[in-house]
Amino acid sequence: MKTWALCPIIPIMTARLLVLNAGSSSLKFGLYHVAGGQVDARLRGNIEEIGGASRLRLVQGGEGLPADFPPVASHAEALHALLVWLEPERVEANLLGVGHRVVHGGSRYTGPARVDAEMLAYLDDLTPIDPLHQPHNLAGIRAMLALRPDLPQVACFDTAFHHTLPPVARRFALPRELYDAGVRRYGFHGLSYAAIAERLPAYLGERADGRIIVAHLGNGASLCAFKARRSIETTMSFTPLDGLPMGTRCGAIDPAIPLYLQRALGMNAEAVSELLHRRSGLLGLSGIASDMRALLASAHPHAAEAVEHFVYRVAQAIGALAMSLEGFDALVFTAGIGEHAAAVREAICRRCAWLGLELDAVANAAHGPCISLPGSRVSAWVIPTDEEALIARQTLGVLQRD
Repeated sequence: MKTWALCPIIPIMTARLLVLNAGSSSLKFGLYHVAGGQVDARLRGNIEEIGGASRLRLVQGGEGLPADFPPVASHAEALHALLVWLEPERVEANLLGVGHRVVHGGSRYTGPARVDAEMLAYLDDLTPIDPLHQPHNLAGIRAMLALRPDLPQVACFDTAFHHTLPPVARRFALPRELYDAGVRRYGFHGLSYAAIAERLPAYLGERADGRIIVAHLGNGASLCAFKARRSIETTMSFTPLDGLPMGTRCGAIDPAIPLYLQRALGMNAEAVSELLHRRSGLLGLSGIASDMRALLASAHPHAAEAVEHFVYRVAQAIGALAMSLEGFDALVFTAGIGEHAAAVREAICRRCAWLGLELDAVANAAHGPCISLPGSRVSAWVIPTDEEALIARQTLGVLQRD
């Protein structure tokens, strides 16, 4: 067995859960201490650039740790390296199980569930709906099954949180038999929204069960309307391509555009998918970058246009969700852009002033948590999300139940 010179970590002599969030070229992970039915993060990391010059970024106790990491060509190799690192001589190897983020659970999975062969076959069939995430999520599960077939694994689904959508919000204006075949609005970013739903009372108190709009703004971006901390409307729908413009994804467009691209411009389905998923959004609008930080730092007019477009579409969607809620009481920003880009939050809040939101510019520059003025009819907040911790709690719940 190969071994690699990774940095030593503090021994954890206790039962643990491993959380994996597999992306296209990265593998986020978290190691959680389990005690008294509770989970506590002890180590977090991200294996980046899988298939290239791999890097391992670690955080333990809130501090970054340096780590050497070998080049890995696949998620399987990355997981193998991680498990070697978690061998008994480094950490007490008492893993209870592994929790995975899976973006699409379809109509069958409305909550976290133990992984088995039947589930994997069903989730495989959903890959055409989300080719950007689903294959990598499942690759992480399969790699772990090959390495530790004895270890219980739990899938936690982004779509599950949105199973409370009312029927009117779930349907497209398409023939009814297509709905029965699974062509419906599912919604995504559900693990992030579920994490925020759990945290709302600590910030909003008794108002947490009111009419809340949560803005998950990152490389992937969406909004969700909460009533009693449950999803009643969201901007993503059948796939994570719909809704807001994102880092490289187009968001909502005229549905005839892909047909035009194929019929008039001769693009095949694969080329259209590549365009809509990887060459559009902030990257396509600016021609510069998909990263909001780079656009905000750029003096190029196309960068400013891309940011303005993003802000306009987010504010427009907030107005639409306010209709679904018949008014709203609070706006919550979360995820990378939502938590860290004060200029973007300010621009969005300024456009929402007509809805009764009065921004506190000083609090916003300090990243909150409350960024609205005391007398504002609609309050605004910055609340960090934590998908990995939620996955750990959901995984523990499934293992205790089963």
